[in-house]
Amino acid sequence: MEWKKYNYEFENLAQQLSRIEKKKAILDSNRPLSGYATLKIKEALALEWTYNSNSIEGNTLTLQETKVILEDGLTISGKSLREHFEAVNHQEAIEFIEKLSKKNTPIELSNILDVHALILSKIDKEFSGRFRNSGVRISGANFSPPNALKVYDLIDELMNWVNNESSSINIIVKSCVFHHRFVWIHPFFDGNGRTVRLLFNLLLMQEGYPPAIILKNDRKKYYDALNKANNGDYSKLLLLIIQALERSLDIYISSIQDTNDSYKNISNIVEEMSLPYSQEYVSLLARKGKIAAHKEGKNWVTTEDAIVEYFKTRKRKRTLSE
Repeated sequence: MEWKKYNYEFENLAQQLSRIEKKKAILDSNRPLSGYATLKIKEALALEWTYNSNSIEGNTLTLQETKVILEDGLTISGKSLREHFEAVNHQEAIEFIEKLSKKNTPIELSNILDVHALILSKIDKEFSGRFRNSGVRISGANFSPPNALKVYDLIDELMNWVNNESSSINIIVKSCVFHHRFVWIHPFFDGNGRTVRLLFNLLLMQEGYPPAIILKNDRKKYYDALNKANNGDYSKLLLLIIQALERSLDIYISSIQDTNDSYKNISNIVEEMSLPYSQEYVSLLARKGKIAAHKEGKNWVTTEDAIVEYFKTRKRKRTLSE
């Protein structure tokens, strides 16, 4: 029960959470989202979601190969049948999550089992949609999952917290805590990561957010953040989720406001603006969530306005403190 008593106030990330909420408000002000461009963004994000979530777990399909499998129904030479099934299964699970998000009903045990069943469909029928019945060990983790006999009660407790006891907690923070707690319980033999990255996004999507896609390139950072959360420090995991969510919001807003061209690699912006700060320093601000920025591949991108706003706010704070 100790995790319930944790103080889920993150003062050091309050600015980032506020920035996300403002971007969400922009998105809401343009609803209903419609049109060909918006549909293509939704499809592109779903494809990235499948590719990145599977890649985090070791799937070797590229983004383009994943696209070919899902859109053209073709097989990729040299890739295993399991990897093909993982792509198809995950895409079907996303479609199921999207349907659940529109119903806006509390997450139920049956939803969890159904999502997991989709993830392991055509791969492991014996354990798909079923809790594990023995112990497991997680390579690289700093904890041992609880006894299998406790899984059902722990999941039930988590569902009760999510649906009844956490109404006063910011939805992004709630999804972060849910994400970690689910991984800690580790209710299944296989497919836990993919399942939780679908379910925590269900919580966000029910509140009108786009999916927060944890990128393959952030795999190490993601696992390190989960290990820190095991010791009660949720700040790294929350920051990673905020950054993933901001990226998706930026993609939608850029399309709505036709500002796609304003996002550039930080190295280019530093050079074009002749900033008295190095690329490394501005990149550090991006990694810490101090400026509005997101990742495209391995590169951080931001806007000139975001950098100007950060330094203007910092200067104002310094003036007030003098």
